[in-house]
Parts: sequence; structure tokens; C-alpha cells
Amino acid sequence: LTAGIWESLLAKEIEDIETNLPDNIKLAYLPKLGRVKIRITGRNTTEKEVEKHQNLILKRVSEYVFSTQEKDSLEKVIGEILIQKQKTVTVAESCSGGNIAHKITSVAGCSAYYNGSIITYSNEQKMNKLAVSKQTLKNHGAVSEQTVEQMAQGVLKLIPSDYSIAVSGIAGPTGGTEEKPVGMVWIAVADKEKVVSKKFQFWPYRAENIELASIAALNMLRKFIQAV
Repeated sequence: LTAGIWESLLAKEIEDIETNLPDNIKLAYLPKLGRVKIRITGRNTTEKEVEKHQNLILKRVSEYVFSTQEKDSLEKVIGEILIQKQKTVTVAESCSGGNIAHKITSVAGCSAYYNGSIITYSNEQKMNKLAVSKQTLKNHGAVSEQTVEQMAQGVLKLIPSDYSIAVSGIAGPTGGTEEKPVGMVWIAVADKEKVVSKKFQFWPYRAENIELASIAALNMLRKFIQAV
């Protein structure tokens, strides 16, 4: 199970491996919003032979793989990581409107690591609740690296936790500009010592953008935690 890479790019990454597969071993790409499942199937062969090719793929795309268990979800895997490390997380959402919190709380036992969230949709609430500066919003706007990083740092103070996620973007279908089109989303993850942010450009469709932003944010958190 992979996240953080589109199906076409994933296929390109392992194109040579797929080309050199024996005739009785096949790959299938099963995409879902923000995620791609790679399924490897062998017929009239041995488990050891299938595992050999599977391991080649895993090694090549390891940075995108969040699980090798078919029924796992990204939010379940993150929960397991947080429990193992005895860490907690909180979330500041804008354009995702609580969808990240919904995903986290869909996992049984999340109270062991999830401390809460806040949805600060307006600039006023970003300033009042998360201490995003008025000057930052004036100079850079709500959808910006500077704003989302201040949101991530602000929610750590509002709801003390080990890690935070912050998301701000233009879900659409209206509200975009030439400089900041519909589908542009800034995401930040932080702990008490550092913050990392990234800009994404998704689609012109609101529901899809909310889901894509949520998956991207959770995947950023996974990689952030594992890099510590």
C-alpha cells in the first residue's frame, strides 16, 4: 500500500522490474484517492519466487510504502506508530473541514494518541485561536507556507501534543485565483522543535481535494515521525 505518489509515477518507478517479471507473475495497480495498492500475483510458481520480486519492488519504492497488509489504512498505521512511540497528535484544519480528525477517530483506540482538533476556517479564528499573525495573513494570505506553519505551531500550544498537522487550501470549486488556483493546499507537520511544510496542487473538485489533502497530511505526519 503506497501514498504520496500518483499511479503513473509509481509505474514508472518500477517499470524495469515489471518488464522483467516472468510470465507467470503479474502486477496490478489499484488506485484510490491519494493512495495506490500494488498487487503482485503468481501462478504455478513458489511463494519464495513471488517474494523475491515483491522485495525488489519494496526496496525501490520504500519511501511511499505505508503497509504491506491489504486491509490496513493510513490512519490505522499512523495510530500504531504513535502507540509504539507513546506519542500524541493534534490537528488544525481549514479547507479539510474536520476530515483528518474524522479519519483519525475512525480507528478504535485513537484516544491513546489523539488529543483533539480545531477547525479555523476564517482568518479571524486563525488569528484568535492559533496565534497566526495578522501581518502574515496580510502579506501571504491564508493559503501559504507561513500561515500553515504558524497554524501547526499554534495548535501545539492550544492542544498540547507531541506532533501536529495543519492544513489550509482552496478546496473549490470557487475561490481560486491565477496565483492560487483551486486545489492548491499547504500542509505542515510539526513537533516542539521543528516544522515542515509542503505545497500541493490537487484537482478542481471540492470533495476530492478534501480527501487528497487529508491523505497527504497523514502521510506527511507518518514520514515526519519516522524520520525522527
